[in-house]
Amino acid sequence: MAHVKIYSSDFCPYCHRAKALLRARGVTEWEEIKVDGRPEVRQEMARLAGRSTVPQIFINGQHVGGCDDLHALDARGGLEPLLRGPSPA
Repeated sequence: MAHVKIYSSDFCPYCHRAKALLRARGVTEWEEIKVDGRPEVRQEMARLAGRSTVPQIFINGQHVGGCDDLHALDARGGLEPLLRGPSPA
């Protein structure tokens, strides 16, 4: 299973929506980094993602984007292959 990292906030409905989609696609564990009251963590997230809003989602080190980006990726059929990881050689 893929390594999923989510920068999030407890009070963000988009964060909850993104995590619900991941659960629906079989993801049961992820690394969650809360930015609430932690400006240095939000700054690091913005440096890595190029965005300062949450959620920011990374799958296997690849920046997927926010909630809308995650849902769009899923709608295009790209989320599940990404979650499965690279195909064996």
